[in-house]
Amino acid sequence: MDEHQTSAERRASGTRPGPIVGVAVTLVATALAVGLTQAGGRPDHPPAPPPAPVATAPVLLNGTDDAFIQLLIPMNEGALALIDHLAGRPADEELRALLGDVREAHQGELRDLRGLLAAGNVPELNIHEGHQMPGMVTDASLAELRGVPDAEVASRAAALLRAHLAQTVVLCRGEQTAGGSPELRALAGRIQQARAAELNALDRQTGAG
Repeated sequence: MDEHQTSAERRASGTRPGPIVGVAVTLVATALAVGLTQAGGRPDHPPAPPPAPVATAPVLLNGTDDAFIQLLIPMNEGALALIDHLAGRPADEELRALLGDVREAHQGELRDLRGLLAAGNVPELNIHEGHQMPGMVTDASLAELRGVPDAEVASRAAALLRAHLAQTVVLCRGEQTAGGSPELRALAGRIQQARAAELNALDRQTGAG
């Protein structure tokens, strides 16, 4: 290739990625999705556009993989909604710094999770909408938090966040045990390590142990 070739020509002559190959998976009832009950309420603001998926090589997802992703996506989105709500409520600077770190990590995880769904040729389905799942920050819990006096916000929010982080650790362990995709099992391991660090930081902030 001529070293003076323009970047546009390079892009035009580059190899196009091959078709994404995946498997059709059936959503199964696993330990990843238990304790369904109805929850009400509406979010404070319209949901933000989902992060753009990160392109990956084709992957094969089994039922556990799919269930894990389809549950963790709304769980992360619920935690982000909680962090957004807390931005307008009183909080000390150390807690705000922790929430900022959690936000950044969760947004990155959403990109990775959606990227794996795309690489597996599996559509994203909000199969848990309206359900009260363990560790999920729901519209109802956010509506309740809106009515809490400022003096109680930090403790109530910490309890919600702690439940979310702890339940994600449980889900990540299940994925690493029963998941079929090596790529997703590796991601679950990284998320589990991140959650453990976030839990430790939260406990230091709140004096819990």
